[in-house]
Amino acid sequence: MYLPNHFIENDKKEIEKLIKRFPLAILVCYTDGDFIANHVPIIQDKNNEYIGHIARANSLHESFASGTKAIAIFRAEDSYISPNWYPTKPETHRHVPTWNYQVVHLHGHLSFHESKKEKLSTVGKLTKTYELAFSGEKAWKMSDAPKDFMEQMLENIVAFKLKVEKVSAKSKISQNREKVDYESVQRVMEDLDKTSLSNAMKRSI
Repeated sequence: MYLPNHFIENDKKEIEKLIKRFPLAILVCYTDGDFIANHVPIIQDKNNEYIGHIARANSLHESFASGTKAIAIFRAEDSYISPNWYPTKPETHRHVPTWNYQVVHLHGHLSFHESKKEKLSTVGKLTKTYELAFSGEKAWKMSDAPKDFMEQMLENIVAFKLKVEKVSAKSKISQNREKVDYESVQRVMEDLDKTSLSNAMKRSI
């Protein structure tokens, strides 16, 4: 990833927040001269370990039965940025459109797990995390479904772990602009309900 110094995101709490809020990652592997990309929700389990699951019908676990290197790409909120939002534009008109965004790349080693224990643990942690976030006290639990149905659903998936070896994160949020332009863009993000970008920019105001 192209990563100029002024766009590097080093705040671990911000990185963890982005992954938790935007968990649908692009999981990228490489084999036989081609890239394989899958879109799957991934959550942090331990300090440098992330988990998720794929459908058994997805051949990814067969292609990499012994494990492989992989990248999980998390893309947070993004927005077009117009030169018209810069108060300094009338001074020189030397401004062009751009795009603001936040992304996290997790580089690591991917392994697949077939045991019922691993699959129950993975599904349980994913379910608990997002059911509580979206449903609160009415959160759905695996025990709400018939046991034989859940057994079949678990049989149809394969769990995986991504042991992370390197983290690359980027917050391109107008840090290279003048302060007055930066603050103006932050207010526009707020007006456009781009909450994640707006809050990220508020950290530097």
